[in-house]
Amino acid sequence: MADLGRNLLGPEPTYLPEETEVLARLDAGDEPLDLAARFPTSSLIWALLADEAHDEGRTIESYAFARVGYHRGLDALRRSGWRGAGPIPWEHAPNRGFLRALYALGRAAAAIGETEEVERIGKFLNDSDPDARAAIEAAAGTV
Repeated sequence: MADLGRNLLGPEPTYLPEETEVLARLDAGDEPLDLAARFPTSSLIWALLADEAHDEGRTIESYAFARVGYHRGLDALRRSGWRGAGPIPWEHAPNRGFLRALYALGRAAAAIGETEEVERIGKFLNDSDPDARAAIEAAAGTV
């Protein structure tokens, strides 16, 4: 008898662990720049820094912050069992830092004319969660 709960179309979704201390510090009003050294593995912190730099017109800094968040997120995904493919659902709040960093990397890559990277990042974001881009754009400016 087939296992009806098994995803037959591909890898199972990956769910990153919650960053309770990071969220508590952000809720307490700590600035992402101050938190980056304390929580260097947090994709959310790097995504927030990328967004801030983008909003201030600091494109290269935005790109650099987003790239760090992206790579830190890949590390976290691998630790959580991700094998290079499969859903990374936006609805799971702890995944949002990585997805936001991925989005920010694509945005900054577009701003500096990195066409191949824009396409690769866009595909990765869509493959991770087809609804993530719209959710990120709708939530712009929020943690």
